[in-house]
Amino acid sequence: LQEVTASSRHYVDRLFDLDPQKVLQGVIDMKNAVIGNNKQKANLIVLGAVPRLLYLLQQETSSTELRTECAVVLGSLAMGTENNVKSLLDCHIIPALLQGLLSPDLKFIEACLRCLRTIFISPVTPEDLLYTDATVIPHLMALLSRSRYTQEYICQIFSHCCKGPDHQTILFNHGAVQNIAHLLVSTSYKVRMQALKCFSVLAFENPQVSMTLVNVSVDGELLPQIFVKMLQRDKPIEMQLTSAKCLTSMCRAGAIRTDDPCIVLKTLPCLVRMCSKDRLLEERVEGAETLAYLIETDVELQRMASITDHLIVMLADYFKYPSSVSAITDIKRLDHDLKHAHELRQAAFKLYASLGANDEDIRKKIIETENMMDRIVNGLSESGIKVRLAAVRCLHSLSRSVQQLRTSFQDHAVWKPLMKVLQNAPNEILVVASSTLCNLLLEFSPSKEPILESGAIELLCSLTQSENLALRVNGIWALMNMAFQAEQKIKSDILRGLSTEQLFQLLSDSDVNVLMKTLGLLRNLLSTRPHIDHIMSTHGKQIMQAVTLILEGEHNIEVKEQTLCILANIADGTTAKELIMTNDDILQKIKYYMSHSNAKLQLAAMFCISNLIWNEEEGSQERQDKLRDMGIVDILHKLSQSSDPNLCDK
Repeated sequence: LQEVTASSRHYVDRLFDLDPQKVLQGVIDMKNAVIGNNKQKANLIVLGAVPRLLYLLQQETSSTELRTECAVVLGSLAMGTENNVKSLLDCHIIPALLQGLLSPDLKFIEACLRCLRTIFISPVTPEDLLYTDATVIPHLMALLSRSRYTQEYICQIFSHCCKGPDHQTILFNHGAVQNIAHLLVSTSYKVRMQALKCFSVLAFENPQVSMTLVNVSVDGELLPQIFVKMLQRDKPIEMQLTSAKCLTSMCRAGAIRTDDPCIVLKTLPCLVRMCSKDRLLEERVEGAETLAYLIETDVELQRMASITDHLIVMLADYFKYPSSVSAITDIKRLDHDLKHAHELRQAAFKLYASLGANDEDIRKKIIETENMMDRIVNGLSESGIKVRLAAVRCLHSLSRSVQQLRTSFQDHAVWKPLMKVLQNAPNEILVVASSTLCNLLLEFSPSKEPILESGAIELLCSLTQSENLALRVNGIWALMNMAFQAEQKIKSDILRGLSTEQLFQLLSDSDVNVLMKTLGLLRNLLSTRPHIDHIMSTHGKQIMQAVTLILEGEHNIEVKEQTLCILANIADGTTAKELIMTNDDILQKIKYYMSHSNAKLQLAAMFCISNLIWNEEEGSQERQDKLRDMGIVDILHKLSQSSDPNLCDK
């Protein structure tokens, strides 16, 4: 280190000369020495050049020329490695440069902005540093009109520092839309491009910005029309992609309709073009991910995309060699693409998931694409969490198909890797994987048996105890599917795995979804007579308690209806009936719901009665007498006059 730095020391020494002219010349020589020379940059940082340059930059007595040259050298140092940027940040370079923007001299302002731009686009710089001082954003907005360089750098700073809704709101409230819109028609390509990037980050998942953009016009032309012009094939790819992202965000926010020609005829085809194998890796990734987002919730767009340019087959190439033939001649490019090939797989899984979200025919096409199921199975065990998540999403989307659950999913034993994914995965993967498991446990799915044998009950019971709401819902939902028309042993295992305590916990969950699925589980457990009698003989007291609890609570009609249906199932048991007949409190509740104002609840309560009074069943006479004494017959007479044909009939 000493040898290396010795040769660079004279550069730093000259910064301390008493003659301002020599200092200036020293800074200029340093500038020439560091351009494109990372080793030299690191040496000068180690030797302490940064604090001195910042001192000179901030000195009122320094000439404007010196201050400008200092900003240029600092910008050049920032162009080096991430460690260089860290060193600059440690010396508090950002406040110094922001202070410099208050100078009247345009050349100095531009040099400060260029340096700030370089620092903010580095991944090691915290975006929040731009927002610490509330006067900075309005000042930057005011500087936008000074020159094409201030426009380019400021837009670039904004687009890199706008992460999430809080930043979007700050920029929006300071007039970003109005101040940047006219830059979209600037004579400078760089300014147009940076302004476009600004809009793509401002509008992302932001309805407020999107709704505003629709109505903004520049030189008599509305922004969506300007974006569409930038989508045209003769424009640079980066411009096409970024304007497609703007239009996509506006469409997802509801600012542009999904059947608008600018989406159907322009944005969607443009994004499909980006997926072609002659595009660069990052263009293919961004194209596929943006398209997945555009069509995610709209079945018509999914259908349209699926038949554009053979997209489904085109995406299969994402799993093959990452570079096109022309790129193979470029070794650096090849190396880069091999390192980033996983991003292609992730993007393809995401897009397949969106394409297959609703339409059975599209799912069939996806699954028939070469080796698709094997690819998904491999994706489930990849080391990168993002690829795993995308593969699970894709599997979830395809698992909505009854046909595929019975065929491809069975042939490839998809449940095995899925169960493996469910062991200690992070929550975002668990949520999608457990949703997929719910589908694999539907009664017509052949995967149901082997999943049970691989310890699913224990796993799902543990999910029902999760802090995460979606996981609780999925855990109980999967158990509900598992219990449907299941044999008695499975039902007993579920009850044992859940424990009465946990069952009560779920029945008093604040989320109505969890409650409904838990009631659905109980209803499925209490079906077919021998099962009803068996379960009620072991858990009768607790189940009756739970039913009472819910019928007395403040719950919606659906919840009460489900609960009365559970009672009707209990009433259908042979020995289980007695638990109702000996419980006057429950009988009074059934009577109360027979006269309720809601017909659904009246019908459900009458089911309970009819299951208690079948003539051919033992003890029916005593049960009928008891119900007659309670005044049930009078209510039935009254209901037979009802205007509701269902009630009347029952």
